[in-house]
Amino acid sequence: MESDTEPNGSMMIEQDVLQDKQIDPVKARFPCCIVWTPLPVVSWLLPFIGHVGIGREDGVILDFAGPNFVCVDNFAFGSVARFVQISKEKCSITSDSSTTFRTEEEYGLVESGRNEYTWDDVLKKTTQEYQHRDYSILSCNCHSFVANNLNRLEFQGGGWNVVNLAVLILMKGKWINKTSMIRSCLPFVLLFIIGITFGGAGFLMFLVLFAFLLVGWFVCGTYYFKNVIHV
Repeated sequence: MESDTEPNGSMMIEQDVLQDKQIDPVKARFPCCIVWTPLPVVSWLLPFIGHVGIGREDGVILDFAGPNFVCVDNFAFGSVARFVQISKEKCSITSDSSTTFRTEEEYGLVESGRNEYTWDDVLKKTTQEYQHRDYSILSCNCHSFVANNLNRLEFQGGGWNVVNLAVLILMKGKWINKTSMIRSCLPFVLLFIIGITFGGAGFLMFLVLFAFLLVGWFVCGTYYFKNVIHV
């Protein structure tokens, strides 16, 4: 009888563990995910711009939301609208959850391709760093925080910055549901209709110029003028 019950017990435990690591939008749990939500005003003009964070292994979201401040389990600017789940197989980390957080010197293994840290170890290290950083939407923002985490995780070999992170979310991001997509895009659609109706070509020129300047700033600051956009 004992031999029959033990496997069932272990199977139940395994199922509980798997269930704990599943995505649950209702509880705002996104394990090993990049998450995105629209920003007030900015996303109304440019719907591909938004606020991002990253989920711990238990699904709790971390996001850089202000000077020396990383939110824990309180995603700034509203509920998650899109997400990208990251495969650990594409990161240089171990799956051993018992791995302890190590010293600064040992953490150098991350840069050498011999990373022995768990997902949460890496997020903890980046959180500690950004809790001592000034916030600027144009130079050190939520995208910088997430990109820093992806580089420490060596996701797809590293090399992440605010630009290719934004492209990843735009191209690979999955909507939570139709409601989240409407919530994100409807303000832009309404504002665009109103702007074209009353502003005509002048509004369209403003929108194009705004997009050009904002995107151009991040592209140039990332690829042409080093150290302007922090990661």
